Amino acid sequence: MASRPNLVLFIADQWRGDVVGHMGNPAAVTPNLDRMVQTDAVSFRNAFCQNPVSTPSRCSFMSGWYPHVHGHRTMTHMLRPHEPMLLKTLKDAGYYVFWDGRNDTVPAQNGFEPFCNEVYQPLTLSGLRKLSHGAPDSKPNYSFYIGRQEKEPGQPYPPGPDWGWVMGAIEFLQRLPADRPFCLYLSVVFPHPPYGVEDPWYSQIDRKRLPPRIPSPDWSTKPSMLKGIASLQGLQGWSEERWDELRATYYGMCARIDHQLGLVMDALRRSGHYDDTAVFMFSDHGDYTGDYGIVEKNQNTFEDCLTRVPFVIKPPASVPVKPRICDALVELIDMPATVEALAGITPQHTHFGRSLLPLLAGETEEHRDAVFCEGGRIHGEKQCMESDADLKGPYMPRLYWQRQEGPEHTKAVMCRTREWKYVRRLYEQDELYNLRDDPREMNNRINDPALAGVVAQMKERMLTFFLETGDVVPYDIDRRF
Repeated sequence: MASRPNLVLFIADQWRGDVVGHMGNPAAVTPNLDRMVQTDAVSFRNAFCQNPVSTPSRCSFMSGWYPHVHGHRTMTHMLRPHEPMLLKTLKDAGYYVFWDGRNDTVPAQNGFEPFCNEVYQPLTLSGLRKLSHGAPDSKPNYSFYIGRQEKEPGQPYPPGPDWGWVMGAIEFLQRLPADRPFCLYLSVVFPHPPYGVEDPWYSQIDRKRLPPRIPSPDWSTKPSMLKGIASLQGLQGWSEERWDELRATYYGMCARIDHQLGLVMDALRRSGHYDDTAVFMFSDHGDYTGDYGIVEKNQNTFEDCLTRVPFVIKPPASVPVKPRICDALVELIDMPATVEALAGITPQHTHFGRSLLPLLAGETEEHRDAVFCEGGRIHGEKQCMESDADLKGPYMPRLYWQRQEGPEHTKAVMCRTREWKYVRRLYEQDELYNLRDDPREMNNRINDPALAGVVAQMKERMLTFFLETGDVVPYDIDRRF
């Protein structure tokens, strides 16, 4: 047990993979992540989530199952007691698990005792960040934009729970258990909309260095969900200067998360456990942030800004590592497999992650030939519509289309290789993009007769994916007599 590494799982919410300084984004301010990749960590340029919204993505990477394995495609269906969950695996293996932050993974009505030794709640939580949804006689605000945040009277931080959770993590690292390894599970809200952040991070972002925004496409070639969201969000009249302010605010939110990661790493060093701790920093999915003229995210579209995420791993000093940016295709379900490999845990259930230790060591630059993401629903699945959510709030454009029985919320699956992205859509036109020639995914070539062979190959790869991962057989055996 003494040889098992400690673990820090630092999870952001809705951080897109291109808003990172060491990935070449001149406007991104992420000095702590950048420093780790220079010294003792690997950053994966092509890391992808398995569903583009929070709960199903987290159910996937905490179980090692793709969303289709057990029907995790909604915000309202979490991991049930009989399903595998990484934190329970770690606790059962003798780890002291400290749950600090948001849930979105297990049903709260069942309690947290099976998954952790301690759940942290700050003594005081400033309220949720405020979003003006428009004055009574004005047009509703579906942009999620706030801008500069200010502290409320008597509060040490602006609204939102993240600072409390980060301080709780630092406090935990000052009183670590002496008799067993620990797992710090820190799951924060930022940079999830609404888009608002305090100084100095709000002012840190150079608006002039922001990369060009992806413009609105020819909607006849894109999924109807995106066209529908764009029509209801009503942001078509925004100037580029206004978009830049929203995007810069989002970048500032990412910069604040990087700063908070640095605070946690400093506390880990002071504890004396930095060298014997593995650190995993990643996000559950990305964000449109103005690309294609929309904001936020949705459940069944798969552009890279939504499905590619930051993913940085610092192994313990005893594990070989070649610090760098790694271009291999990886998936978030590879995270639990890597944790188990580091901890010497033999899985007690079938899952589909693959250990990233060979990539960390630089023994190979290849991992997967394709990555997958999936979401949406079939007609009649009323339980997948989020019918209890408020249609009067800022999520209305997405929620409205999720409740329709047209093609908008169709079940869909992405198969992405280095060169091609193919999306199979149940009730509307499929998608095919040449990512080398068209990295912005503007030119859907699904009907190009010259690419019929590519489409056939991608369909074949998707069929193999479903054949390999379509079910799981329990490890325990039932008796017939």
